[in-house]
Amino acid sequence: MTEELLALLPLYGTPVLALVTLLSCLALPVPSSLMMMAAGGFVAAGELSLFSALAAAYVGALLGDQIGFWIGRSRHAYVMKLESRDTRQARALSRATEMTRIHGIWAVFLTRWLLSPLGPYVNLAAGAARVKWRAFSLGSTTGEAVWVGTYTAIGAGAGQTLSLIWPMVSDVVGILVALAIAGLLILRARHLLQLAKAMPAKVKKKKAG
Repeated sequence: MTEELLALLPLYGTPVLALVTLLSCLALPVPSSLMMMAAGGFVAAGELSLFSALAAAYVGALLGDQIGFWIGRSRHAYVMKLESRDTRQARALSRATEMTRIHGIWAVFLTRWLLSPLGPYVNLAAGAARVKWRAFSLGSTTGEAVWVGTYTAIGAGAGQTLSLIWPMVSDVVGILVALAIAGLLILRARHLLQLAKAMPAKVKKKKAG
């Protein structure tokens, strides 16, 4: 399948790349990272534009994440039933559920790029656990930016036009990573502030009791 998909990339361009990244976020066995690296190579060769390659992979990944999240939210009973089975997918879903329960939005962010095999299962688990859509989307958009930017940059950096493309790509990836971390820290700070505000009320209730 890998060779066939790679052969479609120069023929049909970025729509194929978008479709592959979307399907990978739904746990289908497609070579999404390899396709992004190949797209980066075509960018280096002048066959694709950098913007179109990044945009296609990014949009496809975001759509896949959102589909998985809403499947988990609307089919909660099915997700729970799937998790109870003795299969490799069920074990991955169980790990994703535990990770989501403990780490929340950080689980979403890290499984986009660092722990990507668990990414599709975290989508389902987050939806089934009723994680807030805005929080999930923040983790998804920032994490996918790192994933797409990194692998496309690797492919572009391996091409003949390394000296022209790599500085621009690396700057973009660096900015995306910085924005991702800043956004997540702001969300974490807001959460801690809400907990701090709630503490006096709890203390008063205990004293009144």
